[in-house]
Amino acid sequence: MVIALAQLNYHIGNFEQNTTKIIKAIHDAKHKGADIVIFAELAIGGYPAKDLLRSKAFLDACQASIAMIASQCQGIACIIGAPIPNTSGQGKALFNAALFFADGEVRQVVRKGLIPDYDVFDEYRYFQPANEFGCIHYQGTKIALTICEDLWNATEPKLYRRNPMDKLREENPDVVINIAASPFSYNHLNERMGVLQAQARQAQASLLYLNQVGAHTDIIFDGRAIILSPDGRLVDMMAAFTEDLRYYELNGTEITAVHDVGHLQQPLETELIHQALLLGIRDYFFKSGFKKAVVGLSGGIDSAVVAALASEALGPENVMAVLMPSKYSSDHSIKDAQDLAKNMGCPHEIIHIQPMADAFDQSLATVFENLHPDTTEENIQARIRGTLLMAMSNKLGYILLNTSNKSEAAVGYGTLYGDMAGALGVIGDVYKTQVYQLARYINRNGEIIPENTIVKPPSAELRPDQKDSDSLPEYDLLDAILFQYIECEKNAEQIIALGFAEPLVHRILKMTNTAEFKRFQSPPILRVSSKAFGVGRMMPLVARYPL
Repeated sequence: MVIALAQLNYHIGNFEQNTTKIIKAIHDAKHKGADIVIFAELAIGGYPAKDLLRSKAFLDACQASIAMIASQCQGIACIIGAPIPNTSGQGKALFNAALFFADGEVRQVVRKGLIPDYDVFDEYRYFQPANEFGCIHYQGTKIALTICEDLWNATEPKLYRRNPMDKLREENPDVVINIAASPFSYNHLNERMGVLQAQARQAQASLLYLNQVGAHTDIIFDGRAIILSPDGRLVDMMAAFTEDLRYYELNGTEITAVHDVGHLQQPLETELIHQALLLGIRDYFFKSGFKKAVVGLSGGIDSAVVAALASEALGPENVMAVLMPSKYSSDHSIKDAQDLAKNMGCPHEIIHIQPMADAFDQSLATVFENLHPDTTEENIQARIRGTLLMAMSNKLGYILLNTSNKSEAAVGYGTLYGDMAGALGVIGDVYKTQVYQLARYINRNGEIIPENTIVKPPSAELRPDQKDSDSLPEYDLLDAILFQYIECEKNAEQIIALGFAEPLVHRILKMTNTAEFKRFQSPPILRVSSKAFGVGRMMPLVARYPL
């Protein structure tokens, strides 16, 4: 049996585009002699469709797409994910299903049993869990067909009390197929691989795992479909962050690639983050119908990295860089920002903000009489810049990209309605230490980001001789503690036990908790880690946090 895996980038709710793309893949696979072609979880409609799953028009369009795709499955079978109605009269209105098409019709339906409701997942809001599981049969082959999470419950501690694969293994399947929508994080592949290898070995069958590719605002899918032999050996891994269509031949329980696989070496962490952010930017603009971006350049490393990423993703001609110096901006910073714009080849504007800052000081002089300058005046500068950038966004139709990094967002080192403004947070899930690594990677083939931008001490330049280290610990120490608190979800006592100073740990955790109200008003960010701010980490705004 020849099996085709179609790793595609879907657009939520764009039924015409998605259906056309799926049908083309079916025809291409049939032309190449495939017996069956497989598509990802909830490919019909797109994932995550969120409350569109409550829309009758959306669900009707799903059914129309199902009928159209089924009609094309003549001489070739197809497996594809879709939301389908729950007609039992009990539980949630929908099932998350895998449909098996053959001879122009739906021949079998497999419903997802394990419905995740943790981190970025909220499937239990919409989908009823299935209770019955069984293999499907095609051309004498017994297929254990599972949907994403149904294959995930293989490791300790188990996420669920039951495992559909326990039931499916009783039928001794020839092959395990898992269609998924598994979001990317730069440190997730080893865990994913471990789970899949364990399932292949337990089933003593080849395993084909097919993931989506593409970005849907904050959530990015990396693709990287995985094909394993019955002993868990990696047979092939499909492309990362791009569409792909490949073919595999199943003989009994053994699987082989039809093409030359070559050396299967995966990119390192920084390269993966770079690829994910480029895809996130491109898909946000393409799927939203936007073409041009505006970025405020300070001469610092954060705005430089965001501008460089945007220029690579959209083309430098589509990125407007705006320099907004004040009396505190160093000559080096202005030159660094200008050099960056020149190196990227993008247009730029210079707008001096000191006259505006002076006007604010004069307007507030009576109200602030006898009060010493503090962060209030610093924040006014940031808000002037935010206002100018949003004015350009409004007038010119450009999308403002936010340049705050994860370290700053964590401890509240940013100004609401100022440097926290924007439609999309490009590096909001990237720690400051990782931003430096990204800058070096961006410069791998020649200097784009000026060297001085990378090596100079970071500063907001909102007061004389200001340095980030005046307010924050050194970033390598700060990021290490934040990683333990955010990604690893350790409390203060556990972090201190790792060797970090107790007063520093309590200070950083308190800053993180206090800044929750700021993050609540931040733009959506591109998720590249296992625990990003936003829907994956939902904390109360008003609470007494236990440390």
